[in-house]
Parts: sequence; C-alpha cells; structure tokens
Amino acid sequence: MSDLSVPPGPGIPEGLIVPAADLRERFARASGPGGQGVNTTDSRVQLSLDLATARPFTDAQRVRLLRRLTSRLTGTVLTIDAAEHRSQRLNRTAARGRLATLLREGLAPPPPARRTTRPSRRAIERRLSAKRHRAETKANRTRPGRDAT
Repeated sequence: MSDLSVPPGPGIPEGLIVPAADLRERFARASGPGGQGVNTTDSRVQLSLDLATARPFTDAQRVRLLRRLTSRLTGTVLTIDAAEHRSQRLNRTAARGRLATLLREGLAPPPPARRTTRPSRRAIERRLSAKRHRAETKANRTRPGRDAT
C-alpha cells in the first residue's frame, strides 16, 4: 500500500501526504451482484485512519477534523467503505479517493460569518405591493351578489 496524497485546497495550500503506516485496509466479501466470483473474492474495501494518532496533521488540523467529521467517526477513527466495483483494485482506488476528499473538506476553514443586512426600501415596497395584489385577487373570488354584512 502506498501513501495517500491529499491535493492542495483551502486550509492545506501545499497538500498533504498521509503515510501508508497510518492507513489500515481490510477486505471482505461484497454483497450484491457479481456472478460466480461474488462468494470467492474479497472485493469490498474498508479503509481506516485514526485521526488522533495520524502523523501528518498539526494539532489545530486534528481538532478541526475531529469536530467537522464527528458524524463519520467511530471514536477517533474515520472509516470509508467501498464496494461499488467488482474488482478489489477499483474499490481500493475509490476508497482512497473518498478519504482524500473527506480530509480535504474537513481541513477547509469555515466560511466567513454572514453579515446581516436589511432589505432595501424598494424591496420592501415590492413585497407589500405583491401582497396587496394577491389579497385583491383572492377578494375578487367571492360570489357576486353576496354582501358581506
């Protein structure tokens, strides 16, 4: 198994290399279609990375990853399953690609806080005018000859 390369992005301008020693691959039999080979080959791949002990991350990056990927973690271990292909090689590539994408997104800094703004005077007038027009349309739907008394 080779090192995992995470391409440059926000939060990691030079990219990142996760050593192969930090990654753990397990193989299992994938369910689903596959013909005669489905019960004989271990084509499903589970790729795991323990974020608490992985070497390429700084403390700030580690905290950011643990906070942002909380829903995907088991303890501090991030696990990716890949079983969409019939070959183990393609599933290994897919799992590595997904792990790199998750790490890249997890290390990205949060977006800037939204500044609250007020609607313009013209926008308020347009909205109120549309409401009046809609109210008139509904008021005109009453039967003729009926007086509202």
